[in-house]
Amino acid sequence: MLSKSMESALNEQLVLEGYASFLYLSMASWCDQEGLEGCAKFMYRQSEEETQHMMRIFNYINEMDGHALAPAIAQPPHTFESVKVLFDKVYAHEQKVTAAINELVAQSYDEKDHATFNFLQWYVEEQREEEALMRTILDRIKLIGDGPQSLYYIDMELDKINKIEEKEAAASGE
Repeated sequence: MLSKSMESALNEQLVLEGYASFLYLSMASWCDQEGLEGCAKFMYRQSEEETQHMMRIFNYINEMDGHALAPAIAQPPHTFESVKVLFDKVYAHEQKVTAAINELVAQSYDEKDHATFNFLQWYVEEQREEEALMRTILDRIKLIGDGPQSLYYIDMELDKINKIEEKEAAASGE
């Protein structure tokens, strides 16, 4: 059973995860409009993943005899100055999510809520992976540049990441 404060904190996390999904969906649309097929595919996949993260918490709250609340999601931005700015925003949002997960872990530890502490460990690892991936993408953008001619190469790099992610998902049965 969840404490009321833990239930509330987990419901707040639903908002962050839902916003991430909508943010990435909006970014995917922008990438589509810019002709960045690899980037768009990457962002569509990220959006789906964030929805899964939200639903995982939603189901956990209910499983633990809490009351999961469908979050109200703010409208994310829908235009971006450049691919670099877009990924800077992604990285910043992932850092915000990581900080929120760390707060949930600390709260679960303080409350001696071992089930939630254990549940959150998956998110700790997931956020480490997400931040590392976004740093890698930003590093590649810095190396390639983000001028008009460089966009083709950035898009190709994201498509390579898409293919790796698809292989890993297939291998794990997702």
